[in-house]
Amino acid sequence: MLLENINSPADVKALDAALLPALADEVRQAVLNRVSVHGGHVGPNLGIVEATIAMHRVFNAPDDKFVFDVSHQSYPHKTLTGRAFGFLDMTRLDEVSGYSSPAESPLYDTFELGHTSTSIALASGLQKGRDVMGRHENIVVVIGDGSLSGGEAFEGLNVAAETGTNIIIVVNDNEMSIAENHGGLYRNLALLRQTKGSAELNFFKAMGYDYLYVEEGNDVYKLIEAFQKVKDVDHPVVVHIHTLKGKGFTPAVENKEQWHWSMPFDLQTAQLRKPSTSESYTDLVGQFLLAEMKNDPSLVAVTAGCPSVVGFTPKLRAEAGPQHVDVGIAEGEAVALISGMAKAGAHPVLNVNSTFLQRAYDQIAQDLCINNQPAVINVVMGSVLGMNDITHVGFYDIPMLANIPNLTYLAPASWEEFVSMERWAIAQTGCPVAIRVPGGAVVHSSDSFPTDYSTAPTARLITRGSRVAFIGSGASVAWIEGAAEILREKGIQPTIISQTFLTSLDEPLLTSLLPDHQVVVIAEDGAVDGGFGQKIAAFYGSSPIRVLCNGVKKGLYDRYSYSALLAQSRLTPDTLAADALRALQQ
Repeated sequence: MLLENINSPADVKALDAALLPALADEVRQAVLNRVSVHGGHVGPNLGIVEATIAMHRVFNAPDDKFVFDVSHQSYPHKTLTGRAFGFLDMTRLDEVSGYSSPAESPLYDTFELGHTSTSIALASGLQKGRDVMGRHENIVVVIGDGSLSGGEAFEGLNVAAETGTNIIIVVNDNEMSIAENHGGLYRNLALLRQTKGSAELNFFKAMGYDYLYVEEGNDVYKLIEAFQKVKDVDHPVVVHIHTLKGKGFTPAVENKEQWHWSMPFDLQTAQLRKPSTSESYTDLVGQFLLAEMKNDPSLVAVTAGCPSVVGFTPKLRAEAGPQHVDVGIAEGEAVALISGMAKAGAHPVLNVNSTFLQRAYDQIAQDLCINNQPAVINVVMGSVLGMNDITHVGFYDIPMLANIPNLTYLAPASWEEFVSMERWAIAQTGCPVAIRVPGGAVVHSSDSFPTDYSTAPTARLITRGSRVAFIGSGASVAWIEGAAEILREKGIQPTIISQTFLTSLDEPLLTSLLPDHQVVVIAEDGAVDGGFGQKIAAFYGSSPIRVLCNGVKKGLYDRYSYSALLAQSRLTPDTLAADALRALQQ
């Protein structure tokens, strides 16, 4: 096996050129070995195999620097830079992450990368830093899968072109983003493909780049030839390569969107190893919005390159028609868009993963909230139970959003409560509203909920007791209900409160606890620093009530175990109950 003897790019260079296609086959199989057992990005990595081999054959890593945008295309690179064990040895899969990481390989991974559109901007810094330090290494960027639509990609292109020295931008054009491409830029990419790179209208040339097109983007020899032409150039150049997303795995070629990323699956049947039969908030939100659209032609669902974030499959998107807009991977544009749509009288709802919404903080604060437009943002995966890779952790949303003036941030604890909040948020005209879609398994409730949250209390009293009060929000309400049950078994009848508003406190309710409560325990489903619990602690600051704020400590968490982090953060029913009992005894 060739790949077993590839420990560094030097081994790729030493390989007989006639064996490179065989090496590509082995790398592709190694990628499939990993993703079929471990899960991960399937189509993007399968399509970039030959280009990665050609890059390592021509350039001189680690002296030459590679920057892989969003890391959807970094698996083949990992197999050629001493990490093939993470693809070949089924007992060592967890030793290799799904993203570029210098913590994993300081020689060959330049940056921690998991968010999109950052590569060219980061590389422009490498470019300028190299120049001022008097070095001459090649700076090579690999960007694709919709990353060009993000604003930072445009900014990086702009700056790197003006710097004017060596930078080689490999545009991996597989005709897709995560789903289909959106935006005017991709029309130009399509024109360039149709004309084999000869069209006079050329976005990259207009930006000041030299330009080289490679139609056979999965031909390792054509790619080697192209990279040899641009190696050591003294100016910025774009190498536009046309590749096949999912190459080598028929299901991923035939259904590129579905196989962009996958849970573990059987390689022979392409069926998920553990297909989910349970409900998901993702699917429910998409179905709900589609049903509401039929009664409200002004309701428009907006996504930013990830329509699957609310289960907007191609079928649902087709049913929604013009009432669904995907702006591509451009969250800042998405927030400004919904502000403008609300100003025009429409009812826009942006659906976005919490970790990606961070890219639009300024637009939320400035374009949306200062202008006080009644648009809605559904924040998905803003939970300890959300995505758990270091670059995709989304549980810092409450400190980010809950302190922006004019924004109302709501946290439903069940599907029915989400529906009541969403209907109100869409219909109201008073303010921007964000709703934190709960994490974890779907919870149903037979409780009645307000129809007008502009007059509703900002917290919901579930059970009135004494001595101990548990306060949670969203998914953590189930955790405090479990803790309360443990205390009842010990003869204590605690109060249970759901903090439905993350942007304001229910001061009358909190004041009512003063006469007969000694301990308040907060279960923060996310970061404890800057969370709603600290606001409650400040409210009780001069009172005799003791407040415990349990939540995730500020830090960088990579591929964490959900159960372990919940236990470590004192967020399980057992730990919440134990902390309450300990505080009562002190």
